[in-house]
Amino acid sequence: MEIVEKAKLAKEAIRTWQRVKSSLRNKVLEEMALILINNKDEILSANRIDLQNAQDKGISGALLDRLALTDDRIMDMAQGMREVASMPDPLGEVLHGMVRPNGLQINKVRVPLGVIGIIYEARPNVTADATGLCLKAGNAVILRGGSEAVRSNQRIVALLRQALVNVELSPEIVQIVEDTDRAQVQQMMKLNQYIDVIIPRGGAGLIQAVINHSTVPVIETGVGNCHIFVDESANLADACAITINAKTQRPAVCNAAETLLVHSDVADEFLPQVYEALKAKGVLVRGCTQVKQILPDVELASESDWETEYLDLTLAVRVIKTFDDGLDHIARYGTRHSEAIVTESYTHAQRFLAEVDAAAVYVNASTRFTDGSQFGMGAEIGISTQKLHARGPMGLNELTTTKYIVYGKGTTRA
Repeated sequence: MEIVEKAKLAKEAIRTWQRVKSSLRNKVLEEMALILINNKDEILSANRIDLQNAQDKGISGALLDRLALTDDRIMDMAQGMREVASMPDPLGEVLHGMVRPNGLQINKVRVPLGVIGIIYEARPNVTADATGLCLKAGNAVILRGGSEAVRSNQRIVALLRQALVNVELSPEIVQIVEDTDRAQVQQMMKLNQYIDVIIPRGGAGLIQAVINHSTVPVIETGVGNCHIFVDESANLADACAITINAKTQRPAVCNAAETLLVHSDVADEFLPQVYEALKAKGVLVRGCTQVKQILPDVELASESDWETEYLDLTLAVRVIKTFDDGLDHIARYGTRHSEAIVTESYTHAQRFLAEVDAAAVYVNASTRFTDGSQFGMGAEIGISTQKLHARGPMGLNELTTTKYIVYGKGTTRA
């Protein structure tokens, strides 16, 4: 099976790659950035075929946006490579050191995770971002993208592997599973002898399938049922701007807002204002009964709307009677990704930050900032919503683990 052979190649390549000096790893990323830019027409040509096939299958506009590449997006991919290259090398960083009374010198240092498998859906920019981050952190990477982006991913990986050849290094440190049969993924999730960790990126179905069936350790990246909570003390102009940005700036990504909660004290004033702005952006609003009393032409929301990650221009809106009701709603329906409150109350802001269980919690800012580049990481490999090892945008440090290095002088234990 293809995945087995490629996993073996990645495992064999990792020991050599971990001897590559930081300066040469940075040179690789710079070469990768350059080769993406110089061959962007090839990438765009492959992407156009993927887009046409996706349209023929009836894939929605917002999801097509996730799949689409443009000159600017390819430049962003290259810039992400360069930013990662410019960042400090995490490998070998001493996190803690001590000398014991018996003379043992013990240091806790960062080391690579090893071979990282990435299973992801129709976002070809992930191919470049994941490769750059994994290689900088000393890891091998096995990429298994979705069938929707197969030609785009193949072209990007071919170029990235060529960049390795250009600097006289083995391209086997970067692997792509070109066979899109699900059996490849099922086998990939069982390859404990070759793969050290799997990171899924995509919708709830993909992520849960990997979590439930993988014997390889998994870092859970998040479904984003994100909320904007407009408190009774909110600056309503700010609340409107934040809501529009969080919902419409790029609706098909996991940090886009899916539900708007509005305190009843400001609902009569705020809802007509934000509704007009949402309509102007083409957003379909589904509201609770109180919302429908204020905005009669909105669709009536059902229970399923509160738990849905739309990834599209649809927004669920609910009127909340009290601050605690808002926290209760988020606790029940949130996915621990990104949550925001718009408030002028210091007390409510601090309670929101302390009590809301999410990887990123915002006061008076859009959830769209939960992003590796926005957090100064250059790029990200995903947004982790779990609580072990990594949480939030995953950059270089999150792609490492630790090792204890111990020096003695003929020291033995009594």
